[in-house]
Amino acid sequence: MLTGALLILAPLFVGFAILLSNRRLMTVVHHLVNALVYFILALLGLGLGQMEGLTDQLAGMAGQVATLTAALLLTNLAGLYLCHRWQPMTLEAPQSASASAYHRLFLAGLNPLLAVLVGLLAGYFVVPVLAWVDQLATGALMFLLFLIGLQLRNAGLSLRRLLINRHGLAIALTVCVSSMLAGVLLMPVIGLPWHDVLALASGFGWYSLSGIVIGDALGPAWGGVAFLNDVLREILALALIPVLIRRRPAMAIGYGGATAMDFTLPVIRNSGGLACVPVAIASGFLLSFLSPVLMAVFLSLG
Repeated sequence: MLTGALLILAPLFVGFAILLSNRRLMTVVHHLVNALVYFILALLGLGLGQMEGLTDQLAGMAGQVATLTAALLLTNLAGLYLCHRWQPMTLEAPQSASASAYHRLFLAGLNPLLAVLVGLLAGYFVVPVLAWVDQLATGALMFLLFLIGLQLRNAGLSLRRLLINRHGLAIALTVCVSSMLAGVLLMPVIGLPWHDVLALASGFGWYSLSGIVIGDALGPAWGGVAFLNDVLREILALALIPVLIRRRPAMAIGYGGATAMDFTLPVIRNSGGLACVPVAIASGFLLSFLSPVLMAVFLSLG
């Protein structure tokens, strides 16, 4: 298991070590990342659709997802509330955003669910069981992590500047610690060893990573739980950010997890103003690095 965990992590750091100056090439990388995410999610759905006793499994998964999502929501928001009290942020008046813009983002947040649903239906009704699907999903994930490493390295962000952004660093550490606390609280509830429960709690909203990594280690049902938990974090964040960010910016930015540097960033910027952008990028960047490392470490203990 340790070897597999290291293989998953290696492409991320290899990609992060490569400096590119060709903007056209980075545009290609961006489109490849988007395509690979949906391809990997479709493969995750395919694995779910080919599980034995799918309908019985789905009922159990729904309860596990609800429990995990609720625990993470409560512990993350409680921790981020304390973080806000400890390091309050001062915000400028934001530009107003149209309701249609929020509507488009919310609908975009449903696209990952659609990709998994397409794969699930294909696996259940059309595609026969293929022995090499797991290997294909792992290879695609490793390539995706390599490309994401390239994106992070060439995004014009200084790791030193991100680490000295005290609000972003505090938010990232708070989300990480409070998520581990949720994992500890769930150990008697979720029927898994302690290190696997902590791995489930380490997705931080990165659903394309957690679904495949957890699914490869613990089976497609638990991969589905990890995916749904993290995609629900993204969808809930889109709803919570406009409500919370004016009074509790740390709670709004932090609950988005790793998505604060990309998918939920436009909502953060429009709702909270420019002052929130570097904080969101710093916290999202740090959580994007912590998520694969923590999952690899915890799963390697099995």
